[in-house]
Amino acid sequence: MLMQDFAAGLAYKALPEDVLQVLRRSLLDTLGVAAIGSRSKMAQIGTKAARMMFGATTESSARCLFDGNNASAAGAAMAGAMAIDSVDAHDGTSPCKGHAGSAIFPALFAMVDNRTITGQDLATYLALAYEISYRAGLTQHDTCADYHTSGAWTAVGVAAMTARILGCSPRQIHEAAGIGEYHGPRSQMMRCIDHPTMVRDGVGWGAPTGVTAGFLAQNGFTGAPALTCQGPHWQGLGQRWKLVSDTHYKPYPCCRWSHPSIDAAAELMGRHSLSHHDVASVEIKTFHNAARLAGHRPVSADEFAYSIAFPVACMIVRGQVGVQELDILSFKDPDILRISTATTLIDDPHLTQISDGKRWAQVSILMRDGTRHDADPRTPRGDTDLPLSDAEISAKFHLFADPILGAQTAAKIEALCGRFDRLNATEVQSLLDIILNKPQA
Repeated sequence: MLMQDFAAGLAYKALPEDVLQVLRRSLLDTLGVAAIGSRSKMAQIGTKAARMMFGATTESSARCLFDGNNASAAGAAMAGAMAIDSVDAHDGTSPCKGHAGSAIFPALFAMVDNRTITGQDLATYLALAYEISYRAGLTQHDTCADYHTSGAWTAVGVAAMTARILGCSPRQIHEAAGIGEYHGPRSQMMRCIDHPTMVRDGVGWGAPTGVTAGFLAQNGFTGAPALTCQGPHWQGLGQRWKLVSDTHYKPYPCCRWSHPSIDAAAELMGRHSLSHHDVASVEIKTFHNAARLAGHRPVSADEFAYSIAFPVACMIVRGQVGVQELDILSFKDPDILRISTATTLIDDPHLTQISDGKRWAQVSILMRDGTRHDADPRTPRGDTDLPLSDAEISAKFHLFADPILGAQTAAKIEALCGRFDRLNATEVQSLLDIILNKPQA
């Protein structure tokens, strides 16, 4: 099946239950991240700039995520994507080395604000956007020499989704995907990993690029053929769902590449009843690109996000890597800094070789008395083979959302997310009114 035919013809009744379950979890998980992210400096700057440069018009107006102020659809998509991307805890896809939901959800919210739609519509739009984004991402990684940010390939999925919402024909959807692919931000991700800043994963440009591509195609603009929508990764489209097999969830608000090391450190500390006071140093063997996530002394949320040594030290000292560890005061914690600076990252050729679609690390903790504790090489929790439970997803959501939204509002969001695909138009509007207005808590 051609991508454009899939996007134009997909119906809610064709969505298997496992697809819907992933979408329900991703919606809840993403909104929790968006809530806490909305208070970040990155989100505040991004929303201000989006409204300045891509403000609302008579033809296009949508509320910005957890802000309430209006921008154009492209501007609201940009603002929301930057808010979500500011806290590196949203869902992802390890085979694509990136994230789709952080672009898709804010683009969808921007497109459906001021439209009458049902939960079935939301589910259909999300399913096609995720599936197209994942397959475009896989194709791009096969065909491009550089490791590009998620904005490059999510622009394709968002473009197709936008065109579908606008009622475009299959041909117009094809053009939209080509426009989105051509203009998507093909930024080298390792530049941000080596020099962490607010540019992050590029979805802040990928989301509005995709939205704009849909409107251009609707008005007759033509695009170069979407090369990422061709090839072997598109076999089984609509039958085998990549969004089910490849979506992971993060227990910690930092780069996925650090997670197997954090999990291993937690396992060793618990198994041997270790005290951080007795830890002398840490050795982390991991794959090549992950070894570039140094981050021994982060001074910003961006540097924290792209580090391994510091979040591992947080787990060893505090037994957690959560909201408090994102605070600048934690960056100055002497106990954490002592272990972080005593942590060595080792570029391991074998772990590099096997880190294809999975992320591997092996951790050793050396004690002051000379004892050495070695964990087995492992992949991170949250992948489909080591899934987070519904209870863990819920706890993470409330950890992020309750302080921003209030426990009562957060509970209402959770209830709506759990059955979002069965909501009527009035209930969908109720959900949108909560998440597209400034929190009152």
